Amino acid sequence: MIKVLVFGVFDGLHEGHKFLLREALKCGDKLIVALTPDKLVLKSKRHLPKLNFEERVGHLKNTDAVSDVVVGDAQFSSWHILDRVKPDVIVLGYDQKGLEKDLVRHLEARKINIKIIVAAPFGPDKYHSSLINK
Repeated sequence: MIKVLVFGVFDGLHEGHKFLLREALKCGDKLIVALTPDKLVLKSKRHLPKLNFEERVGHLKNTDAVSDVVVGDAQFSSWHILDRVKPDVIVLGYDQKGLEKDLVRHLEARKINIKIIVAAPFGPDKYHSSLINK
């Protein structure tokens, strides 16, 4: 079984999120979402998500693509999630460039071989959380 991991806040599932999840599932058999805890959303975006953690979990679990939702790491760049989930593939959103750089650096330093795929954007001028959640 090929496990695929995606990371995100997923504050209201819009069509761009749904596209990412469908594309990620195509890369394996089981899709696991590492959902960013509210505390880290506040730290990185300087505001809490509109939907609390439990609400975001519920929305993700109601999609056909997602097999499981797990709590993301409590600290940026700790990457404990990789030991917990043991993914074969990680699919990143087109706009997760900082996350990608940090992840690649971590994987290379520890000589961990996990395939990283960056999904294509889906209507980024229309379906992006920063636009939708204004």
